[in-house]
Amino acid sequence: MKKWLSFLAIPLLSLVLAACGSDAGASEESEEGDKITIGYFPNINHVAGMVAETQDLYTETLPDGTEVEYQYFPDGSSFMTAIETGDIQGGLVGPGPAMNHFTSGAKINVVAAGSTGGTVIMAREGAGVDSPEDLAGKTFVSPRVGCTHDVQFETMMKEEYGLTSDRIGGEMKHVTGKPATYASLFETGNVDVATVPEPWASSIEAQGSGEVLVDTPDVAYGETLPAAVFVTSQKLVDEDPELVESIVGAHKKATDFINENPEEAKQIAIDKIKDITDQELSKEVIDNAWERINFTYDVQEEHLQEFANSSYDLEFLKEKPDLTGLVDTSFIEE
Repeated sequence: MKKWLSFLAIPLLSLVLAACGSDAGASEESEEGDKITIGYFPNINHVAGMVAETQDLYTETLPDGTEVEYQYFPDGSSFMTAIETGDIQGGLVGPGPAMNHFTSGAKINVVAAGSTGGTVIMAREGAGVDSPEDLAGKTFVSPRVGCTHDVQFETMMKEEYGLTSDRIGGEMKHVTGKPATYASLFETGNVDVATVPEPWASSIEAQGSGEVLVDTPDVAYGETLPAAVFVTSQKLVDEDPELVESIVGAHKKATDFINENPEEAKQIAIDKIKDITDQELSKEVIDNAWERINFTYDVQEEHLQEFANSSYDLEFLKEKPDLTGLVDTSFIEE
């Protein structure tokens, strides 16, 4: 557990480094090829990061002698701060944080996808919620305000059921919390509905504290939106495209490994999630979650733009976003 908790200090450290003007030093280190650092989250949409680390795939594509390190992040904001300060050179993050930071002026590029799918809307047993129409006056939880899963849920509720959150004067009460805690929130009755990334939806199912209200294909952008994207800085793309090509090459190898060796990849996910979070997920949970996810590195800018437009419509963004220049597919093209 100490390993996981240590990464909670990353946002503060990043702010200190930014104030000290450390961006140039971090970039110089990556340009020399001496060391790169890759980041990802301990959830199932980021299995490509776990596989690349466990199989040591970056050493196969990077210049000889390059040292590879990994950092694990609790949320998208701290990840994006680390990208912007140069503390990490690339890695996997949800599309929401990537787009939000880009529209705020961050010089970043999405160079690949990590996966699609994996968002599930769960209802607490005994909450009196049999369909989304029942959510007026109910409380829902998402990982963060305006995160990928939050926008997917609120887009669906607004467009299909005419319900919005109290954040914009609506009838649904919104709270935030870490997905790993949702089962306990259901058990205590503190929330009625959760917008849940896998594997935590399958974990809730297995524990019996909640049931599926809306499955992945029927959530807004459920099968088209990347659930994770691979991000690096525009500076690195401009100044060292060969290094970025090597980094993306390892990510592509990891994705191919997942699709060609699903059982081995599942075990890697179980082991790494336990290693990082001290939570052990059963094979049953991982098997169930796997069915809701497509592991791919292909990414299309129009899908991200549609999602960003929804973020604006829901008032998560103050200005209508233009994502032109965010996506660079040159590194995944054959």
